[in-house]
Amino acid sequence: MFQRIGSAAYKTDLINTIRLCEVTGNPYQQLKTIHIAGTNGKGSISHAISAIFQKSGFKTGLYTSPHLVDFRERIKINGKFISKKYVRDFVNEYYKEIEEINPSFFEVTVAMAFKYFKEKKVDIAIIETGLGGRLDSTNIITPLLSVISNISFDHTALLGNTLQEIAFEKAGIIKENVPVVIGETQESIKEIFINKALECNSSIFFADKNLSLYNKKIESDLKGDYQQRNMLTVLQCVEVLNERNFKLEKSIVNNALKNIKKLTGLRGRWDILSEKPMVICDTAHNEAGLKVVFNQIGNINFKKLHIVFGVVNDKDTKMYWDFLPSNAYYYFCKPDIPRGREAKSIANEAMEKGIKGLIFNSVLEAVIYAKSIANANDLIFIGGSTFTVADYYTAIENNK
Repeated sequence: MFQRIGSAAYKTDLINTIRLCEVTGNPYQQLKTIHIAGTNGKGSISHAISAIFQKSGFKTGLYTSPHLVDFRERIKINGKFISKKYVRDFVNEYYKEIEEINPSFFEVTVAMAFKYFKEKKVDIAIIETGLGGRLDSTNIITPLLSVISNISFDHTALLGNTLQEIAFEKAGIIKENVPVVIGETQESIKEIFINKALECNSSIFFADKNLSLYNKKIESDLKGDYQQRNMLTVLQCVEVLNERNFKLEKSIVNNALKNIKKLTGLRGRWDILSEKPMVICDTAHNEAGLKVVFNQIGNINFKKLHIVFGVVNDKDTKMYWDFLPSNAYYYFCKPDIPRGREAKSIANEAMEKGIKGLIFNSVLEAVIYAKSIANANDLIFIGGSTFTVADYYTAIENNK
């Protein structure tokens, strides 16, 4: 399980996914899909596109990862989780084949999603990659549209140590004669996407260039500043899809973007949980994502900043301390998964950069302590990893 144990669970080919799909009847071949990859933003873009199709009257499947509280968050139709019964029945029906093929957790989940969407006869399925693109389990599909949000450093041990290497992996989702939308033009890597598109005879659209004259804020219930770039990418996708006779009406699109969370259940993106003190969760989990989040925090008026911070052990965090605020109160904790990095380890690394903080046994303990000393005009940020946020959400759910 890559989510829990890291690179040991990463598979470097599509063989297991292909075999699993063969024994389940190759359901993906009967689905209309949109495929989304990228370092940051692909989850928000996936949910936004799903919301648009839902609001437009399509029965819409949505496959994303990882989940925050409930495994079933990964597989949804019109915002509703796959049933527990379907998950149990799928595993029971294919238990023998799963034992023989020995796929990863993610590979089983992909096969389950495809079969579920096919059996429930969705009109469209929005499919988010798990890791990378070229060798990602989802990359057996031939979609109607491919989307790549942006490229930055993440999972470098698996995808490459340069932006060019990472871009090459993400470009692997570009398919023959399938248009591709690129969310952000990055000069050092744009030719990789252009050349791949030429090789595949695919039309390519750079959202930030084509829609650069879009001079008003795009209204959305996703409030992080970074979401404006994601929404621009979504609007470019709508334009491309409408050229292919989808007829997604502007008024419906605008309404859907204002109700992404309500329609799809998306959580964890600049999620304001309370006001006094302000408590914000965000799943940003790499240098590029966290920089944007903390830039936005810097524009908020508050008295003191409290940061509940936990990371996983396969992230290179040394650069974080160059932009994380040195004058904040830090509460270091370990996300409750095997991949979680020991709180003492991250605290020691921070101390080498002159940043001190307290150490806690769990995310919940850290948040409770931060709340106990914060006043009404303070801000508490919970993040550093998707799993730090997931632990807090889980604690909230368990205490309802």
